[in-house]
Amino acid sequence: MAKRRATITAVGHYVPDTILSNRDLESMVETNDQWIRTRTGIVERRILKNGATSDLAAGAALRTLALRGITPADIDLIIVATISPDMFFPSTACLVQEKIGASNAWGFDLSGACSGFVFALVTGAQFIENGTCSRVLVIGADKMSAITDYTDRNTCILFGDAGAAVLLEPAANDKEGIRDHILRCDGSGKEALYMLGGGSLNPSTHETVDKKMHYIYQDGKAVFKVAVVGMADVSAEIMEKNHLRGEDIAWLVPHQANLRIIDATANRMGIDRSKVMINIDRYGNTTAATIPLCLSEWWTAGKLLPGQNIVMASFGAGYTWGAILMNWSAPTPGKK
Repeated sequence: MAKRRATITAVGHYVPDTILSNRDLESMVETNDQWIRTRTGIVERRILKNGATSDLAAGAALRTLALRGITPADIDLIIVATISPDMFFPSTACLVQEKIGASNAWGFDLSGACSGFVFALVTGAQFIENGTCSRVLVIGADKMSAITDYTDRNTCILFGDAGAAVLLEPAANDKEGIRDHILRCDGSGKEALYMLGGGSLNPSTHETVDKKMHYIYQDGKAVFKVAVVGMADVSAEIMEKNHLRGEDIAWLVPHQANLRIIDATANRMGIDRSKVMINIDRYGNTTAATIPLCLSEWWTAGKLLPGQNIVMASFGAGYTWGAILMNWSAPTPGKK
């Protein structure tokens, strides 16, 4: 009996209108456009002035459902990958469920930092594969501006706000959809990328606010050193495991944290940059939203086609990292 597989049938994204450019940052901190472009590949990022992560997620969810031609009431489950929830509880998934009117869905949040979407996609796929759900919304959304210190030039240049969602449904056959995944974490990386304040370890106080413990902290050099190897290795590993070579992969969909890490991953896989989805220049690092945001833009542009093999790869705080191998099956919107 063929295995029931999960596949992506639609993708949508939502980004705020406000643009924060490198030139804007030059007036805020000691940095410059050339320095940022050279080291990260970022030119601008989007900032949500009014609203929260659930608004980004809900906007992306509604666009995804519209492209699929179904209603929120058709959804069984909502999974939101985020590290910037509206609040600790209720979950952002509950808030999205109410905002979009998904009256028949249950849901939960998943915290995997920049690997959150990859972790959530694999998690959502399990509910499709075991037959308990038929339609699962997996959303990556983060309002990183809410936890970014705009006096810290090491981090404020990196992050932007966005939400993106995919709809998972059963694949038509066992050759389509999510084929394999490799997920990993290593808690020894906890000292290199974190937000100390606000949790049970350091509850919110005047002291934690004064010490800026509610902002993201990153040791950029330490994270880069591990990420540039980890994301590349896991991407190559999933290809080797499935007996694939560079020419067998149509697209690498990497987490958009740093252009040098993306290039290293493509080189390790034997893939030309023309087969790599890159939009870090326009959005920066939107954490859990980066991979589905790429998928949404390439799919609606008609560049992501049925039958193509794609590899999604990520690396984030924790450390967390992973890769997914998928055979794309959704036709370009407006085509059958």
